[in-house]
Order: sequence, then C-alpha cells, then structure tokens
Amino acid sequence: MSHKAAFRQVLREYDIARNRADFLLQERKKQMYKNIPRIAEIDKQLGKLGASLPRLALAGDYNGLNKTRTQISQIKEERLGLLKRQGISDNYLTSIYSCPECQDSGYIQDSRCACFQQKLINEYYTLSNLKEILKDENFDNCRWEIFSEKIDEKRGHSPTTYMRDVVFNNAYDFVDSFDSTFGNLYLYGSAGLGKTFLCHCIAKELLDNGKTVLYLTALRLFKVLEDYRFNRDSLSEPDEMIEAIDCVDLLVIDDLGSEISTRVTDAGLFDIINHRLVTRKSTIISTNLSIDELKKQYTERLSSRISGNYDIIEFWGNDLRERNVNKKTVLQRI
Repeated sequence: MSHKAAFRQVLREYDIARNRADFLLQERKKQMYKNIPRIAEIDKQLGKLGASLPRLALAGDYNGLNKTRTQISQIKEERLGLLKRQGISDNYLTSIYSCPECQDSGYIQDSRCACFQQKLINEYYTLSNLKEILKDENFDNCRWEIFSEKIDEKRGHSPTTYMRDVVFNNAYDFVDSFDSTFGNLYLYGSAGLGKTFLCHCIAKELLDNGKTVLYLTALRLFKVLEDYRFNRDSLSEPDEMIEAIDCVDLLVIDDLGSEISTRVTDAGLFDIINHRLVTRKSTIISTNLSIDELKKQYTERLSSRISGNYDIIEFWGNDLRERNVNKKTVLQRI
C-alpha cells in the first residue's frame, strides 16, 4: 500500500460510514414523522425558508432576511419543544454519525476534519510496517541506565553521555525540525547498540504528527526491487510499493548490508537514494557498515551521495543484548 492507497482507504471508510448514516437517518426520520407528523411539516418549512436566504441576500432584501431568520428560529424552537415532550433528544438525528463535527464526510467546509487526519495517521501506521512494535519502542519507553557509564579513554566520555548528548539529541533535532529542514541520517555501528530502536522512536514521533513513514529492512527493500524488476506482471499492484518508497515523507532502511546485493538491487538502491535527495524526501539508513565499508560493498557513487547529504552518526559501546535488557525500557528522554 502506498500513501495514496492509504488516502483512498480512508475515503472508502467515509463512504461506508456515510451510507450507513444516511440509511439510519432516513429510518429515524420515518419513525419520527410517523409519531410526530408536525415535525415533518416543520422540516419542510425549514427547507423552504433556508433555500430563500441566498435569494434574499442577493436581492439586498435585508428586512426579508431578518424576518426569515426570525421565522427559522421560532420554528426550530417549536420543533425542539415537540421533541422534548416526546422524550426525544435534540441530537436524535445527528447521533448517527461517528463524528458529529463533519457528519462522517471527513471535511468541515474546505478543511479536513480532525477525525480525517486521525484516520490517515492510523493508515500510515499500517503502511509503515511498525504498527505493533511502536507501542513499545518509542521515546517514552526508554531509560539511559542500560548504557555503560564507564569512560572510554580514547573518546573521553561514556556511552551513556554519548548516546544522551549526541545520538539522541540529533534524533530529537531531526524530528523537531522535520517540517523546516531537509535532513537524512546514516546510523552505523555494531549490532545491538540501539540503531533500530532509535529508528522506531523517530518513526513514531513523525507518524503521530501525521507524516507518512515507511520502514523496510534492507532484505525486504531488495526483495521489492527484484520483484518490481523481474516479476512485475504477476504483482497485483506493482507500482504501489515503489511509489511509497519514492514518495513517503520518511523512508527508513534498516540493517543495510545484511542482504545479498546484485547489480539490479545496487542500481535500484542508488536510484532510490538519489531520487529522494532530488525530491527532498528524508531517509534514515541503519547499518553495521561505516562509509568506507559501504563504498567497498556497494559503490563509491552511493557512498559519496550518502556522505555528502546525510548526518553520519556512529553507535559504539557494548552490545545491549548481552545485558539481558528488556527493550521496552531502554532509554529515558531528558
């Protein structure tokens, strides 16, 4: 599914909700008109009076406008009184909507309703491939104490200080300035140091802010590229994932270098990186490879594009998995 497919899915949901609401509305009106015939007459009057307002305004008949508005108010009061005497709430006809604000249309005048944006965020979570894992792996579920406080003599500081003051501060800045500053991150270092966890933290923050995020392991990404190149005719929607890879606000490529690359996938990777740079769409890459190692495994052209356009952030320290740490409580944002 691409971000456009997610948008279409939300529109389909609104269509279903509106059809359901329209059916229920008609059923409630029939019952109400049967029980209180005067309500049917009032609604017909309100329809005619409401339709006359634009004509009166265009004609400049302000006395007529005021008179008609007074009539509408009086008739509405009568209607409300009739409903109350029958024990019917004044929202009897509007309570059918899951969102009374937009009446399940998704829009209030020309602006998206808040419910529309929330539905999109939910779809983006599904699109990101991170819906379940982000419930646990996010900035809120973190603690610093799992990092060593032992000073590294060569670096002059401890892993705790480095992760807190350098790595995660860079991540916070990346999120906070996402709308105003185009940026990319290249996170590298040995396995078990928190690279994937940090990717998840950033992804959740941006998804919660309504951004489109697609998370793919390098293995999955290369499978998509190969399928698109060799098996396109057998795919139901061959362009959807490629479009998402090109167009999402943030693409996360996790564990680059662990896959078996080919000329086709190498060329496809460069095209993705280059296209997203040209279109100013942000990318995060996590890998065990330094830039020099990246050059050896892929191409100098790719490593050059990354080194010139990404913030290079090294992860170092002891493998956190050796400390038997529950990843649900890894770091604490301060």
